[in-house]
Amino acid sequence: MLASSIALTSKLPGVGKSIFTQMSELAHEHQAINLSQGFPDFPIDPYLSVEVSNQVAANRNQYAPSAGTLELRQAIADYFQKHHGQAYEPQNEVLVTAGATQALQSAIQALVKEGDEVIIFTPAYDCYAPLVELAGGTPVYCKLRYPDYDIEWSELKKLLNRKTKCIILNTPHNPSGKIISQTDVDELIKITEGTDIFILADEVYHNVVFDGNKHLSMSSIPKLAERSVVVGSLSKMLHVTGWKVGFCLAPKVIMKEILKVHQYTVFSVNTPVQLAIANYLGAHAATVDNAQQVYERKRNVFIQAMQGSKIGVLPCEGSYFCLIDYSQVSEADDVSFAKELVVKHKIATVPLSVFYNKPEQNKVLRVCFAKDDSILQQAAQVLHSL
Repeated sequence: MLASSIALTSKLPGVGKSIFTQMSELAHEHQAINLSQGFPDFPIDPYLSVEVSNQVAANRNQYAPSAGTLELRQAIADYFQKHHGQAYEPQNEVLVTAGATQALQSAIQALVKEGDEVIIFTPAYDCYAPLVELAGGTPVYCKLRYPDYDIEWSELKKLLNRKTKCIILNTPHNPSGKIISQTDVDELIKITEGTDIFILADEVYHNVVFDGNKHLSMSSIPKLAERSVVVGSLSKMLHVTGWKVGFCLAPKVIMKEILKVHQYTVFSVNTPVQLAIANYLGAHAATVDNAQQVYERKRNVFIQAMQGSKIGVLPCEGSYFCLIDYSQVSEADDVSFAKELVVKHKIATVPLSVFYNKPEQNKVLRVCFAKDDSILQQAAQVLHSL
């Protein structure tokens, strides 16, 4: 190991290895079923592989425009026009990013300044607060109501002040699988109208909503679209999480500032993959739209397999995560119980307390059900035995 005498002051002193990495490493060490990290374990569509190969063979291998190939920006704009009724200009209001996290990072760096406050609903995906802190902003936390994970609007209103710059909204929600309602939309309009608050809408699971419900995208509501940065993930849409291709949508005046940060962060994203995805979105739109059915069926497989167990499955309205309540089988805190599950029972999950700024113990774990049916059945069988 190379020694260094350099004295450093960490910009993120409270941040260590993510819980997702920790649990995946533990799963690998103990040869456990990995239901912790959110990635599908089934093959991608062969047509998508062929599209990438075709683009490489056609020598489309040099830099793409910083904002993304026009072909992919147009395909994304077409998708949102079709599904959410909002017309974004491909040239000025669509940005292709190196995954959704980079879209979040660029938006926060561009729009949040020192002293600004950013509302984060907890439990929250782990990257939000560090990105706000790196931009010089202050995370302000609003706890969702357990066990339904509804937004407490009366509590949120108490947190708003002249320093409030942004509200980060994640729907469908990771980790709970909750989706926002029309009532939530109405409340959001009321509290932001006439302000300079912008909404950072993390909608990476926008095409995975269950039970006949509709995803209420910020892009589909004019009074919110005008102040929203909508973030999505093509990698998640197409079950290729390792490709790390995301996007964000915003009005031109907002996108102009995000592009300034983006060009000095990654400059541009993998060219042949962009072009392949653009072609695929056009030629195989029905397959993309079918993702909701695929994941709803997998959710139902897991729920059915868990029937009769002392471990309960909480309602899940979207995403490819659900929560399980183990309070009937153990008094241990969720971090200890999650580690015990890996070591003793060979199943890796994620403890929910780590999604809070102040760990809350509801004896709940997050499970990813984007797995082969046999894996889900096997995991449920083990959980039944507890």
